[in-house]
Order: sequence, then structure tokens, then C-alpha cells
Amino acid sequence: MAVSSQIVESMKNSSWIRKMFEAGAELAAKYGAENVFDFTLGNPNIEPPAEFEQILIDYIKSPAKGKYGYMANAGYLDVRQKVADYVGSIEKVKIPAKNVIMSCGAAGGMNSVLKTILNPGDNVVVSAPFFAEYTAYAANHGGKLIAVPCKDDLDLNLEGLEKAIDKHTTAMIINSPNNPSGRVYPQATINKLAELLRRKSVENSRAIYLISDEPYKKIIFDGNTVPGTFAAYENSIISTSFSKDLSIPGQRIGYVVVSPKAEDVGLLIDGIVLCTRVLGYVNAPAVMQKVVAEMLGKSVDISFYEKKRNRICEILGNIGYEFVKPEGAFYLFPKAPGGDDLKAVDTLQKENVLVVPGRGFGAPGYFRIAFCVADSVIEGSAKGFERAYKALTK
Repeated sequence: MAVSSQIVESMKNSSWIRKMFEAGAELAAKYGAENVFDFTLGNPNIEPPAEFEQILIDYIKSPAKGKYGYMANAGYLDVRQKVADYVGSIEKVKIPAKNVIMSCGAAGGMNSVLKTILNPGDNVVVSAPFFAEYTAYAANHGGKLIAVPCKDDLDLNLEGLEKAIDKHTTAMIINSPNNPSGRVYPQATINKLAELLRRKSVENSRAIYLISDEPYKKIIFDGNTVPGTFAAYENSIISTSFSKDLSIPGQRIGYVVVSPKAEDVGLLIDGIVLCTRVLGYVNAPAVMQKVVAEMLGKSVDISFYEKKRNRICEILGNIGYEFVKPEGAFYLFPKAPGGDDLKAVDTLQKENVLVVPGRGFGAPGYFRIAFCVADSVIEGSAKGFERAYKALTK
């Protein structure tokens, strides 16, 4: 066979998000885009801040030489210093510039980290629901993803996580605010998780790294804050991007930061830098590094998403759907009426409402709504959500 068996299997189980997105395109062609209400793709629908574009224009027009060339694989040192200072101020920890590796988005950063720490047969623990690509990220580097169902309130199930961690566990990934649930894990949960990982690291005689995937960290509502991990747990690594908070997902720019207290910190950093190169990323996009260095701490207007969250929650709540109100990101994760997420998704699709089944995120029985869409999509979907609910609960 010309294609590896692993890839053939992956294609069979390809992303539910993309499947539903493609179904939406077919419906739009058939009924008209204005009559299809597509909540499948987490693609920001706000333009980047005007300041971002002005910084980009000014840098491109600047007389600096070599601005489109290679630099050190870890990125420009001045950019890494600015990121280190910014993250250090948030995490309340002094971070050297060398602990920052600029990456091709959070995904590129996470793959470089997992390539560095995984041996064949190792596993990575995650709380379900989780971003579906984590499974592939672990498998890319000889690892296996172990998913543990969350609690009913969508918080981490610490008892379940403890049972899942064994001598083969190398890391745990957390994503807060969570995609697809919008849950922000509270400080008390992070502190208890740190205690658990610390104890298990001693029991298993190996460091268990906590990888915090943070692309939605600035997209938070109701005055919530996202607890840091560095102060709570020494073996922490942050992987994040500017894709969501600056609305530049196509630019593929982010960074990895390694806690200065991490075990074998120097070796770990050197490994991530090497893997950035050998995985083919080589270095993060040169121009974008310089631009985002001037945008640290800034974001699009988050109230834009908060209003959309409030409206979609109002619509579904009035109909009778059950859900935990998201505290961040731009997703809602309701329970599927009747408990069958595939049936719910199919019923909604017949109403020209496109959502993604929860099993695509390791959580059957739920479905995901990406509300980063035009207000007209949210308003236009109301009757379809209502008819589907009645059909599923009669």
C-alpha cells in the first residue's frame, strides 16, 4: 500500500469539524448561504486590530535588511525577550529569554514539545472533551493519548486522571479556556492537579510535564481570569498562539515557554529548538515574530464574542437545551437531547443548522457550537434549534 496504515486509519476517522464544514458548503450551494446556519469552524470572525496592520505595514516598509531571512531556530532574541518579560509578568515568575521558542502556532509548538519528550510507548493524558488533533499530535511522535472524561460541570476529574496516570505517562495537556466547552479551570483545580502530578512523578521516578495549551487565554468573559501554571507546578510548559486573540490564524505564529524550574530545563529547551528544525518548521515566520512582539497583551474586542455567547445561550436556554455556560473561548457545548450526539447533529442538519458531534472531541452525548459567526447566523438558527429539540424530545 502506498499510504501508511496509520494515515489510512486517520483518514477514516478524520476530523468531524471538517466533515460538518464540508456538509455546510454542500447545503449552502443547494439552499443558499443565507439559509444555512454553520457553527462548525472555530475561525475568528473579527478582523485583527487596526494597530496590528499598521505595525505590519511599518515593519515591511522599514529599511531593516534581512527581515525575510533565517534567524536562530528558536526565533529572534529580542522577540523572545519581550515574550519572556510578558509571560513572566502574567505567571509571576522571572523567565529568561532562552526559555522561549517562537513557533508556527500552538500546534507547531506542541508537536515540537511532544517530539522532544516522548519515547515510543509513552502516553499523554488529557481531559475529555479535548481538541481532537491532540490524538494525532501524540501519535506523530510514538505516543498515545489517554482521555479521561471530565466532571458533570466540565471541570477536571482528578480522581479519573489519577487512575489514568501510570509509569508510561510523560505529560498531561490542559486547555483553558477549553475547546470545545469554554470551561476555565479554577485555581483550586490547577493546584490540586499540580499536587497530583508532583506525587505521581515521584511514584513513577520520572517527571510528568504539564503542557498548557493557551490560544484562548485572553478570550474570557464575566471578569474571569485564567490561572497560570508556572507558579503552581514546576514542570510546566506553555504552548500558545496569536491565532484567536488577534484573529490571525492563517499567519501561524505562536510560542512555547518552558518553566525555569522544569526538570532538565536546559536539555528540554535545546530539544524543543532542535525539533522545531527537524520537524520542518525551521523557524517561526520572521515578519510575524516582529509584529506580534509589539502586540503582547493586546487582543480583539472580547465583548464582541461575549455578546454572541449571551445570545446563543439565551436562545438555547429558552428552548430547553442543557449546557454549562462557557466562561471563555467562543464555543458552547450543550448536551444532545436524548443523549445521542450523532442523531442530534443529523436532526439539526435537516434544519440547515450545522454543529459538530461531541464524539469528535472525545465526549459523545454532546455537540459543539462555534459562535464566532455573524449575528444573522445566530438569529437565523433559532427556529431550527427549536424544531430539532422538539423532534429529539418527543
